[in-house]
Amino acid sequence: MRPSLFPVVLLLLFSAAISRAQVNPKASPTPKVQPKPEEQEPVRVFTEEVRLPVAATDQFGHYDPALEVDDVLVLEDGDPQQIRSIQHLPANVLLLLDTGNQLGLKDTKLTRDVALRVVSSLYDGNRIAVMQFADRPELLQAWTNEKAAVTKVLKTKLLSGKTSRLGDAIAAAADQFRDTPAGTRHIVLITDGVESPGGRTTLAKAMKQLNSIQASVHIISYTVLARLALQNRNSVTKGGDSVQRDANPASNPVANGDPTLPPGTTRTPSFKIGSIDTDIAMRRKRKEYERATRDSEKQLAAIADESGGQILLPDSTDRLLSQAESVSRDIGSQYVVTYRPTRPLASAKPGEYRKVEVASRRVGLYLRRRRGYVVPNPQ
Repeated sequence: MRPSLFPVVLLLLFSAAISRAQVNPKASPTPKVQPKPEEQEPVRVFTEEVRLPVAATDQFGHYDPALEVDDVLVLEDGDPQQIRSIQHLPANVLLLLDTGNQLGLKDTKLTRDVALRVVSSLYDGNRIAVMQFADRPELLQAWTNEKAAVTKVLKTKLLSGKTSRLGDAIAAAADQFRDTPAGTRHIVLITDGVESPGGRTTLAKAMKQLNSIQASVHIISYTVLARLALQNRNSVTKGGDSVQRDANPASNPVANGDPTLPPGTTRTPSFKIGSIDTDIAMRRKRKEYERATRDSEKQLAAIADESGGQILLPDSTDRLLSQAESVSRDIGSQYVVTYRPTRPLASAKPGEYRKVEVASRRVGLYLRRRRGYVVPNPQ
């Protein structure tokens, strides 16, 4: 019999397939590797625009509703600037309330009543936030345009403390303005400005943060009112009975022979008897506090002046309450003046300060602005 050729043919086909696989092997897919990006220097991007808050009033301090570009001259470091727009925009107002009361000279209830008057006098449409501070700052109300919500918080959540850490409070307040438009930022600060030790943020560092947000600071100060209260406490605390007494009535024939006078009294001159506050440690604290209020008053005045706000120094509780409305009027009188600086912001050095001056070009128009600004960091 002839041998079958089928196994031979099958073997030849199998060998050929192996040969083709060895000659043209199919490349296995390699995983795609994401190329590593080259390290680049960060790009400095500036918004070449300055938004300057400017208060515009008449000679009586009333809001001027007709401010126009031609009414205002802006100088930056002495150079005239081209104003692009003037707008009256809704404000972002943070109430920063000092509730520390270490010597009993600040009244939290009075602070609340002043804050309520500020809120009620603000124009509708403004956004308001509330923060109190004593041993630490506490945000009581986030940004809202609901006056009723703010009123409820002020009536129910203010609490007194024993210390006042102003540096921590200013730093915390500055953080609240990160997402608000420049030129519309306002802080209403009700305080005596006396800084208690032990805070996390020094007042100098807090002031740098405050300058960086370019907020207008309106201050209602307890300093004068507190000093007047101290003067009353350091005087005679309890008067006598207004009857003059003789130190040795038994030797005084006038006293002994006058039956119309009570025993021990005389018609001869002497001194009234009263009780004096003899707590030496407390008197020392009060003197230190009085000195501190004088220093803080100067510092608060500088803050208000630099920011384009104002400081009010009432000498009575009635004036303290009445001046709350003037703060609201001042906030309502502010415009946002926008200009593109002739010297580009991109060319500024880190932390560069630029002085700003504003002048009125119209008779009867009075303008107030912040003294300058720190060039912001690039975005």
